[in-house]
Amino acid sequence: MRSILVLLVLFLPLRALGSELKIATWNLDWLTTRAAGDRGLPSDVTPRSDEDFARLAQYAVELNADVIAIEEVDGLSAATKVFPRDGYSVHMTRDHVVQRVGIVVRRGLRYDINPDITALSTNHLRSGADITLHLGASDLRILAVHLKTGCRNQPLPTTHDRSCLELREQVPVVAEWIAARQQDGTAFIVLGDFNRWMDGRDTLLSELRRAAPLVRATEGHSSPCWGAENFIDHILAGGSAAGWMRPETLRVLTYRETDGSMKDRLSDHCPVSVRLDIPD
Repeated sequence: MRSILVLLVLFLPLRALGSELKIATWNLDWLTTRAAGDRGLPSDVTPRSDEDFARLAQYAVELNADVIAIEEVDGLSAATKVFPRDGYSVHMTRDHVVQRVGIVVRRGLRYDINPDITALSTNHLRSGADITLHLGASDLRILAVHLKTGCRNQPLPTTHDRSCLELREQVPVVAEWIAARQQDGTAFIVLGDFNRWMDGRDTLLSELRRAAPLVRATEGHSSPCWGAENFIDHILAGGSAAGWMRPETLRVLTYRETDGSMKDRLSDHCPVSVRLDIPD
């Protein structure tokens, strides 16, 4: 029986390196500074107002995470309206699409940028963002992804659905990245919008776990975001990070606004977070 998580807002300062790290993923749903009617936007997308950006920025303060994977963000100008430069560094992929992937890192944490995982971006999809976070004596490799939508629970090995076929092509790319981290002995996290439920014996998750043992923070839970629903935003830990992750700290930051019309002004996804205990 899945448990439904309740909102828990934490206002904790960043602890000393070699202690606790809060990591999150947040799909910000076509976050852009482009004007309405821009030919790069679908006709049904309404850009956010200044008030909307202010609401999202306040939720980012309440999230209070150290590292955040972000999805569906149209570059630095949009990202820094939610995560101001004085508090966070933002790394975005180099894709020439509106729905880009990025990783937001709290100021004071050091990281190196690795090449984008461009093999995920065929058919005008999104590359993966890849960084190495330096945490005192430990390094943590982080891959943020936004996989193909439209195939949440169909059987990947047998379906002929076009979206599923595209998702199926992405899975070996992520698995290869995981296998490389396992081989070089690096602690790692893969997180983001997988657009997949991953319940039970899901073949996507099984293929990733064949590359390396993984702990999934969302395992056995449902999300309270806009009402009870299956998770499609996940946080997976492997290598030494599998032991660092504390799955019991999984939280979903739900919005105080409950009217469905607010989804377009906030996001149809809520931030999902978990805490890691980083060894000294």
